[in-house]
Parts: sequence; C-alpha cells; structure tokens
Amino acid sequence: MTQPKLAVVGGRTWGHMHLRALSQFARDGHGELAALVDLDPQILEQRSAEFGVPTYDNLERMLEEVQPDGVTIATPDHLHREIAIECLRRGINVLVEKPMDVTIEGCREMIRVAEEHGCLLQVDFMKRKDPYHIDLESRIRNGQIGDVQYGYSWMEDRIEVPRDWLPSWVSSSDPAWFLGVHVFDLIRWLVKSDVTAVSATASTGKLRSIGIDTYDAVQAKLLFESGVSFSVDVAWHLPDANEAIVNQGIKAVGSDGWMIVDSQDRGARGCLTGPVGAAVGSDTREAGASMFTPNLGLFLQRTDLWNNPVYAGYGIESIQDFAFNVAYLTGGGALADLSGYPTGRDGLEATKITTAVHESIDRGGELVQLEKQ
Repeated sequence: MTQPKLAVVGGRTWGHMHLRALSQFARDGHGELAALVDLDPQILEQRSAEFGVPTYDNLERMLEEVQPDGVTIATPDHLHREIAIECLRRGINVLVEKPMDVTIEGCREMIRVAEEHGCLLQVDFMKRKDPYHIDLESRIRNGQIGDVQYGYSWMEDRIEVPRDWLPSWVSSSDPAWFLGVHVFDLIRWLVKSDVTAVSATASTGKLRSIGIDTYDAVQAKLLFESGVSFSVDVAWHLPDANEAIVNQGIKAVGSDGWMIVDSQDRGARGCLTGPVGAAVGSDTREAGASMFTPNLGLFLQRTDLWNNPVYAGYGIESIQDFAFNVAYLTGGGALADLSGYPTGRDGLEATKITTAVHESIDRGGELVQLEKQ
C-alpha cells in the first residue's frame, strides 16, 4: 500500500498537536510527516528539533517540492480559506481546523473546489471524538432519553487563551468563533438536525479593559428543524486563578430521560505548587499554590519502552482520523466510500450558525433565520 506524505501548515499551539499526531502516525509506519510550513523561524527551529520535520516558510514552495498527499491547516481562522483552496486546486486532501472559514461564501468555495478536484475536505471537530460525547450520541440515537427536547452547553476559557495564545489575531476572533463552533457542531451531531434560527447576545468589558477589542462572552439560543432548542454559553475571560484552562459540559433533556456530560471534572483534581502544566499551550500560573483539574481525555503524553513519546486523547485521534482517511485514498480507496468524518458541509453549517449569532448580537438579540444551503 502506498503510504501518504502529510504536511502541516501552522506550527503554533494547535499546530503542535497536529505535529504530535502525524509524527506518531509516521512512527507507527502508516505514512510520512513530510513538512511543516510556518512564517516564524523560531517556531520552525523548535519543531524541527522536536520532530525532525523538514520546514518551509513558503506554502507554494513546499507544495511543489514535497507534493504531499494531505495537508492539515492550523493557522489563524481567517487564513484557512486561501491555504485550503491552494491545496485543493492541486488535488491535495485537506484537514482544516475549526472554523472551516469565517464566511459562508468561503466555506462554499472550499466545498466546490474540493468536489471539482475529487479531494477529501475534513474539518477537525474534535469534540465528536471525546469518548463521553460518543457515549452520549449513542444513548440519544438508541432512544435512551426519548426524543431530545432541549439542552444546555457551556465552554469557558481562562483569560490566558485570548491574551497569551492568540496575541497577533485575537481581535479578529471572539468566543463564538473560537469556542462556539465546537459546541454548535457537537449539538448538530448529537441531535441529527440543522439549525433554522438563532438569537444571541454578548458581554464585553474585561478584555477591552486590557486592550483586547473583542467580546468576553456570547450567549446563544439555537432552534433546530426537529423542534429541539439548545442554549449555549461561551466565554474566554475567566480569571487566571480558575482551576481549569477550559470549563465545559453539555446537558440533553429528552421526553424520557436526561444526561449531563461534564467534560472538565472527570475525577482528577489537586492543589499544586509551581507550574502545573497544561495539555495544550502553556499555563501562566508559575508561582504559589493553585487548584488544578487536568483534562486527560483531550491529550495525554507518556513514553514507550524505547523512550519514544506516545500521544493519546481525542485531540490526537481526530487528526489521525484524517491521516488514515488519506492513507485509504492513496491506497486506491474511493472518496465516496469514506464516512463518519466531519465534512465540509458540517463546517459550512457551523459557520452559518456562528454568522447568524453575530448578526443577532448586532441586532440586539433578535431572532435570525439561517439561510438555506
């Protein structure tokens, strides 16, 4: 079987996760981690030293020299579209981070180009791979809570995420784009229905007081074709002292039962002195004692008998799913036979919801109807 050559575009916080996932995929003998593209020479140097990956500071040159079978994109949100289309036009399969694009038109163009060139276009909606969410989806699908009627979901980051992780483009994003798209896609996947209307409001104050021009929090109500309604709260201004980088969960209520998935507090908790570490990114709390609740379901690193790093968790698995899909295609498999992955249409629907959320905020919380596909 032909093994795929895979490249990563964007090597910072989440691009680092892509490199972990694909380096392990390569080490297990399934393919080759062929290149990393980034504009920051320091990032290129660090990642090359860690993973031994060839590095480039120019996308076109990498594509011409490496000719990868698949590219994963972990750049700032507003850059996804241009990079994805350049790859798809060359017949290269693409995994793009959420949101697929920050415009409906951009998502549709990406879908069109992928279809024209017969390419896989996959979106990294990793929340679908969380085993607790997989269990919830199965119970809903099997009727164990009856017909879903309503629900509530929340996802809240510490302030270090907008302040320290995204300094160059944070004002071009907000909690709906950075966090909400995760939740919007997760709920669509759980209830198997599309959103028809949205109402939303937003809160400001804390981030703007420190010079970051974006919302602190967004509150949204989603109405689905099936009659289900969900309330969603997303925020990224929790204090540095908050014990988790992200606090998240979801509750679904049906005609015959209900279920809550607390995606943060899963049985590990402590009060630690000094840097407590973080699964992804850096934890800024470096002095004194602080509470800590690790989310080991997202990312876990250990070493094997030969002292090689071994990565696990749904953050890794969702990226490796794309790599296995590309391996299937390069081995002669048909794109039409692939299923079960987040598609371009899923990315489009999440962007439609998020766009409507912002329109509703601008209109003072009015109900906004989503346009048909």
